[in-house]
Amino acid sequence: MRGVLSAGLIGLVALSASAAPVFAQNSERYDIPAETRQTAQGLSQTALESDLALDIVTSLTTEVGPRLAGTPQEARAREWGVAKLRELGFENVRVEEFPLDLWTRGHSIYEEVAITAPFPQPLYAISLGGAAATPEAGLEAEVVFYANFDDFEQDAATNVRGKLVFINDRMVASRTGAGYGPANRKRRMGWVIAEDRGAAGVLIRSVGTDTNRFAHTGMVSFPDDRRPNVPILAVSAPDADLIERIAERGETMKIKLKTYAGWRGEVTSGNVIGEIVGREHPEEIVVIGGHLDSWDNGTGALDDGAGVAITMAAAKLIGDLPHHPRRTIRVVLFGAEEVGLVGARAYAIARMADGTVRDHVLGSESDFGAREIWQFSTKVNEAALPAMDAIGRELAVLGILRGDNDSGGGPDMIPLDYMGVPMASLAQNGEDYFDFHHTPNDTVDKIVPEEMAQNVAAWAMMTYLAAELDVDWRQPMEGEQAQPSQ
Repeated sequence: MRGVLSAGLIGLVALSASAAPVFAQNSERYDIPAETRQTAQGLSQTALESDLALDIVTSLTTEVGPRLAGTPQEARAREWGVAKLRELGFENVRVEEFPLDLWTRGHSIYEEVAITAPFPQPLYAISLGGAAATPEAGLEAEVVFYANFDDFEQDAATNVRGKLVFINDRMVASRTGAGYGPANRKRRMGWVIAEDRGAAGVLIRSVGTDTNRFAHTGMVSFPDDRRPNVPILAVSAPDADLIERIAERGETMKIKLKTYAGWRGEVTSGNVIGEIVGREHPEEIVVIGGHLDSWDNGTGALDDGAGVAITMAAAKLIGDLPHHPRRTIRVVLFGAEEVGLVGARAYAIARMADGTVRDHVLGSESDFGAREIWQFSTKVNEAALPAMDAIGRELAVLGILRGDNDSGGGPDMIPLDYMGVPMASLAQNGEDYFDFHHTPNDTVDKIVPEEMAQNVAAWAMMTYLAAELDVDWRQPMEGEQAQPSQ
């Protein structure tokens, strides 16, 4: 049981209490009713003393393990999700299926990759999602080294035809994960440029911040629905350092690859849904959740078993209250996030089809590990900001600072955000998240129980208050006027 905050979290609490910036655009103050505040504070304390989320993510990673989108393992994860939601007392538990084009690595997670000249030795590398296989006998070619993506993108003069392009960009670690986007360009789009220039394949330094000899996988982008015809692999950081050192010597380098990746046809994936039905406005929905799929080279404890567990546990604690909040809380365990937000798009399309998009009054996803939450941000109508600031004041006791009103709700919330659904974000500390992201090292032992409990406490408070307060977070429809927080 976890009844106390760690020293680090205590420090954050002190910082928040003394210096937390309040975003309020509106001079009016909103005061949460005393009884509602007491309930929210009770939820927080219960969460801090509970190991429920840790139990959930341990169950998922032990009983299912890796769960690549579209595979039998992901289907087992859906079965696990349905059983776990029912066990925890959720209502209206169901699976919404959708079709998915299946990509796998073939019969081996780790492909055969080795330097053959000038200094023969094996490398640790892994195919990126969507990549093609090498010819059956493998592929050996000269390497053209680029220090970063910008150099590669701008260099149209160097002949790379029939060669292997290597792009080296290093990722910078930060609490917000801001270094991911710039470093990830080579993974997403490097293959397009290389293939257009006739390259035989692409290698990149793994998009990560660790120095372990693990390669980080991840999906490539598909502009205009185009798919790669060349192998594309990420190389572990120490092996990327080796390639860089050889390139700096100016010697001709050759690498041999043998990979088996490819598309396997259409299969079925799905989103798992469970609800805490609202007592007054069951038709109005606060949607929270995480994504159920993971990459196949780890057990997906941080990405995103933690998010699944945190939001399930928070909603379970709310469901255990003597009275449910006014609105329905819907937990969605999204399928096929890693391969392109396929489940998120399917969920949003289904809500367009059944006409309930407007009924979604707030959305938020946990998908950044399980380190402590440090910031609460929103995207709601301006008249509702005083009430969100009031929620921020409640969260301050957990060491959480109030952020701005221009936040998305997480990757799987992007389609709903695009459709105008209001959003909230509880930002976790991501300083070391990309040490483990998309690697075999993404395992449950990386989770600090006290930090996960703080996550659940924050999610329980925020979700309960968003569902309970008589405040409309949505933008007014045409012809309406937003009602100020009462």
